[in-house]
Amino acid sequence: MKRKMLSDWEAPYSQSLMKIIETQSKVTLAHWAVDYAERVILPLWSKFNSDDLRPQNALNAAREWLSGAIKLPQAKAAILECHSAAREAEGNPVAQASARTIGQCASTIHSARHCIGLAFYGALAVAYDRLGTDAPWEQIEQCAAEECGRMEAALRAVAVENEPNPAKIAWKC
Repeated sequence: MKRKMLSDWEAPYSQSLMKIIETQSKVTLAHWAVDYAERVILPLWSKFNSDDLRPQNALNAAREWLSGAIKLPQAKAAILECHSAAREAEGNPVAQASARTIGQCASTIHSARHCIGLAFYGALAVAYDRLGTDAPWEQIEQCAAEECGRMEAALRAVAVENEPNPAKIAWKC
């Protein structure tokens, strides 16, 4: 059985990313997660499910909420549809991890803690896509760690220095 997510909270790539996440506001984190998911993860979903727009709709809804165009219940409905798409993608680890990633990234508008799903699901989606799901776990994890490094660089690029309102995150790990 293929792993559905990375789960090593103590790994250097996890700890490094979490430390930066803790310095940023929920809004900054949501923009970063949604932008990264759309640029890197959504194309992985679309490779297998180009006609299923639920993940794109979730990202759009998150952006609309961030801009004040819609209320949270409307956004949450689209996000829940994305989570349904992930459940329906059982048997396709790349597509399933992609939809889970996107759902978590969009959910950052509700709770900043969800942005870590970008790393834990998204890096695995990228690794499975690049290496195949039958590659040895050590190779998968190395590829995922490298992707987490790119995620961290993307967050650093948009991070607000001395953020006055950092998210208060209880990692529960």
